[in-house]
Amino acid sequence: MFYYNKRYNLIERNEFSYPLQDVKEPNLYKNLYGYDEVPKIAFNRRIVPMEVPDDIWITDTTFRDGQQARGPYTVDQIVTIYKMLKALGGPKGKIKQCEFFIYSKNDQDAVYKCLELGYEFPEVTTWIRATKEDFELAKSIGIKETGILVSCSDYHIFEKMKSTRSKIIDKYIKIISDCIEMGIYPRCHFEDITRADFYGFVVPFAERLMELSRQSGVPIKIRACDTMGYGVSIPGTVMPRSVAGLIYGLHHHAQISSELLEWHGHNDFYRAVTNATTAWLYGCSSVNASLFGIGERTGNTPLEAMVMEYAQLRGTLDGMDTTVITDIAEYFEKEIGYEIPPMTPFVGKNFNVTKAGIHADGILKNEEIYNIFNTEKLLKRPVKVAVSKTSGLAGIAYWLNSSYKDKEFGKRDKATRALKAWVDRQFDNGRVTAIGDDELKKVADKIFSDKKYADKLLAGEEQ
Repeated sequence: MFYYNKRYNLIERNEFSYPLQDVKEPNLYKNLYGYDEVPKIAFNRRIVPMEVPDDIWITDTTFRDGQQARGPYTVDQIVTIYKMLKALGGPKGKIKQCEFFIYSKNDQDAVYKCLELGYEFPEVTTWIRATKEDFELAKSIGIKETGILVSCSDYHIFEKMKSTRSKIIDKYIKIISDCIEMGIYPRCHFEDITRADFYGFVVPFAERLMELSRQSGVPIKIRACDTMGYGVSIPGTVMPRSVAGLIYGLHHHAQISSELLEWHGHNDFYRAVTNATTAWLYGCSSVNASLFGIGERTGNTPLEAMVMEYAQLRGTLDGMDTTVITDIAEYFEKEIGYEIPPMTPFVGKNFNVTKAGIHADGILKNEEIYNIFNTEKLLKRPVKVAVSKTSGLAGIAYWLNSSYKDKEFGKRDKATRALKAWVDRQFDNGRVTAIGDDELKKVADKIFSDKKYADKLLAGEEQ
């Protein structure tokens, strides 16, 4: 069958046949994933077209996958973070959903309190075991959509569940049908898709789900889960590692519309953000992420990173309030006790701090030279200079200007030179750590109040 694609003004084929390949032996892709060596990135040089959806958005898994990597949040902490996610997502609800566990009383209480807030976005969704009891629990709470685990690689089908492809598909279809009968929309988590036989299992299974959707009149979402972080965004890579190929194939071959496709990635090979962005670019409307990337092993796609990716792709934040990112980071550190690594983009204490004198000189002249954007406006984080042995006069002058707003200092000013002399003396005497603001301010205040002290520093008579 052919149809006229109005978006591209081309006649295209829209009927593909990918029957289930019910193999007797599992396809474990040992040629790519030899266990005793680093996985290979192989190429077939086949390029699929970009097809960015009309609408793209973010979903959150901080309270689900994020809680699998740390101690559970309290009910009050979950509710507070949930409120901040709403503020971050803005009036258009660009953070569309939040995913929760509902197994413990703590989780259930948090879900109830979040539902009581009555927010349209982020919608409260769940992740449950594929049992009738769990469906009934989700229904009783008032959940409209839930995630269901449907592992799709032969590692899981053969090695973990000791089953076959045909039997496992029949089991999955029965479970998802039960979910629909309960009046809950299913979101099918295709676990380990980057090690699955795409044309032999994933596409035939996805086609069965779309047939079930048509019969029931219920939309069925598919979350493509890069469970082990094997996905690759490089064009022309082979399946099943190609993120572009996976999303294009689900969209084009299995005929799944963009709004029903979601990407969930892990960061085992440092590819979580680029893979998520690639999923958007090739036809996936939704990207699943967690705050600060907190998740199993190396973590998930950082939610705050995808806010910035969205803005870069769209040229607008569409109402998202990026200053809330800083509020959330401060809450995690001060109230929850989570220590954010200092070099973490957008939220780490050093992300817009320079320690090199040559960089400080540029910032002193124009902060745009060495600051990624107006971090004071967008994140409530003014650019800073940390004073160390390499700061130089420019670094000292910038620190003085940012600490004493009512004055203006240059590299030749006496106070700048005196403070620089004191700093140099510290490192000449064996100091190896940067000097904190409180310590510097104490010395600077003495320089301003005691002119003789400044002269002694410059003469090398004071330490």
